[in-house]
Amino acid sequence: MAGADAFDEIRGKPGDPAGRPEFAQLLDWIETTPPAELDRRQKAAEAAFRQLGITFAVYGEEESAERIIPFDIVPRIFTAREWASLSEGLVQRVEAINAFLADIYGPRRILADGILPEELVLANPQFRPVLAGAKPPHGVFAHICGIDLVRTGPDQFWVLEDNARTPSGVSYMLENREAMLRLCPELFEQFDVAPIDSYPDALLETLQSVSPRGRGADATCVLLTPGHFNSAFYEHSFLADSMGIELVEAADLEVDDDKVWMRTIEGRVQVDVIYRRIDDDYLDPLVFRPDSLLGVPGIVAAYMAGNVALVNAPGTGIADDKAIYSYMPEIVKYYSGGDAKLPNVETYRCREPQALRYTLDNLDKLVVKLVDGSGGYGMLVGPTATRAQIEEFRAALVAEPHRYIAQPTLALSTVPTLTEKGVAPRHVDFRPFVLSGGKGVTITPGGLTRVALREGSLVVNSSQGGGTKDSLILTGRGERA
Repeated sequence: MAGADAFDEIRGKPGDPAGRPEFAQLLDWIETTPPAELDRRQKAAEAAFRQLGITFAVYGEEESAERIIPFDIVPRIFTAREWASLSEGLVQRVEAINAFLADIYGPRRILADGILPEELVLANPQFRPVLAGAKPPHGVFAHICGIDLVRTGPDQFWVLEDNARTPSGVSYMLENREAMLRLCPELFEQFDVAPIDSYPDALLETLQSVSPRGRGADATCVLLTPGHFNSAFYEHSFLADSMGIELVEAADLEVDDDKVWMRTIEGRVQVDVIYRRIDDDYLDPLVFRPDSLLGVPGIVAAYMAGNVALVNAPGTGIADDKAIYSYMPEIVKYYSGGDAKLPNVETYRCREPQALRYTLDNLDKLVVKLVDGSGGYGMLVGPTATRAQIEEFRAALVAEPHRYIAQPTLALSTVPTLTEKGVAPRHVDFRPFVLSGGKGVTITPGGLTRVALREGSLVVNSSQGGGTKDSLILTGRGERA
């Protein structure tokens, strides 16, 4: 049952009468606010989201092609101490990811030193040999990372995934906060919460800082979207509008003499930085998929010539491949010189015979994932799977073991959540957004908490029925320790 044995972010350990005294006021708010009032506020937030068009699409469903992402009115809170510790680990990890990418597209020292198998990188479909030798400004490849964290105890945080390609969800982080400020102002009077509304400015500064022409605030930055049929189109338009930059599609851009130009009614304008929200495969039909109508012919040549910055750089997907993830402790130590401050979840590489054997013998206890899967697709949650689902994965594992990893089923932490039967614990994860630019690494004090709305479920992805919560980071000034 959800929350029966799990650490609760607000109530503390099961059976601990002391609970978490620093959140006593929030617990009192949860318990004294009538459920009908919480429900009224939640419905008001959802109505606002619907009016603003805050939607996401679920591929493969003809009905309800666009949905309002479910929002929960009960927030999650991190203390200043917790946030400081998390931030140190996030900076270390993202710096290591960028060092890794610069290395494997450059001298490949880590492969020569035998830290991880050469074929795991060079034969990986997310590794793009055509980009070998790329030297983006300041050596930054992954400018925006969304590192998925889970928690199992008071100080037990684990990295579940490194999203280094085109991590999404930051618009929901910002809109959730707007809704909470409007609907639950009393919480912001009781707790000293760090603001997050500076994120668009920080993102724009990051883009400008990697302009190849070094034009600073005069750099021409654009956001390249596949169009309004993409599942994250709302976020694309929201971020472009928030930063005050152009939202463009492929037809708005052209490449001439290895430079990227934007067509405007006043003539062509050279583009310095492209925040691209298009997957590598569709980015440039001259280099990747020739049938792509979403990409810009010649854009990769312009990037390799050093005339435009692509954010995130193409080829970064190798860093969040789940097989590579299993080596992240070694990768962090190799580049930082110290142990990873944020540990991985224990991971079995099914490409290795012993790990495969263990996985096949324990499918009903493990979570099995495709190494290149995302969005909760291609995943088996053993304890809640049917026998048919387990046998389906068993066959897939035997046929292509290199495509899978397996992990133990963790008792993810819970947060009180408003359900049809009142407030009840539901499992959560957390995605903070980490920016890397010419001035180093910055982290907005917040993130996206995703919540599995179904009782007992550990799958928090919005495409699998999950919702979101606001994530409050205390500044420490008014923190109750």
